[in-house]
Amino acid sequence: MLYSKIEGEGKPFLIIHGFLGMSDNWKTLGQQFASEGFQVHMLDMRNHGRSFQSDEFNYELMVEDVFAYCQEHALENINILGHSMGGKIAMLFATRFPDLVDKLIVADIGPKYYAPHHQAILAALNAVDFSVKPTRAEVEAIIGQYIHDFGTKQFLLKNLYWLEPGQLAFRFNLAVFNEKIEEIGVALPNGLVFDKPTLFIRGGNSDYVLDSDIESIREHFPLMQLKTIPNAGHWLHAENPALFYQMVISFLK
Repeated sequence: MLYSKIEGEGKPFLIIHGFLGMSDNWKTLGQQFASEGFQVHMLDMRNHGRSFQSDEFNYELMVEDVFAYCQEHALENINILGHSMGGKIAMLFATRFPDLVDKLIVADIGPKYYAPHHQAILAALNAVDFSVKPTRAEVEAIIGQYIHDFGTKQFLLKNLYWLEPGQLAFRFNLAVFNEKIEEIGVALPNGLVFDKPTLFIRGGNSDYVLDSDIESIREHFPLMQLKTIPNAGHWLHAENPALFYQMVISFLK
């Protein structure tokens, strides 16, 4: 069963993190949504955070994981929000189990195929040799040789934890990601449709969701609307959490 953090009482609201993320990334926003009368479930997907690790890793399996989680917690008529990889999971889940979903929110990702583009991040993570028992500062310095963006670096370092005294490790399953990185970019299968309210939010400085993508998005999500957060990149919910929160709440209410 997937690990989750649950906040509040009310209508179920699932939040699914992006690649290399975890439920902790959504803690502050999750608490804000909970204060509006939602029971917020922030999930760790397989091979991420505190959830189980598996050699199998693809969107169909992750959707099955979310479905099993909903059954275990007797959740129905849910709202679901996903960012990046989590957005792909949320889209596939809504099209596979439309009777379970009331509204869908997708943050800075579309249903199309994305070519692998995490090479620098994987190179940085693979450069860390935990067998020599590096300190946090040493891990940060190694990653910093590959990743110069401060926000991305801090995002990755959130995955560091003490496996035992003196021994750091990453929470995610890096070996499987090295092998299965192609799975992250897989497109939503043709012909799948979710014909309930759907909100896409993109970052104005991000190139993940282009104007030219809107027509193909609408084929899958005919009731979609698209909003843009200006001066924000792919981590739009972290760069402008206030506007992101406002857009989501006004859509859900």
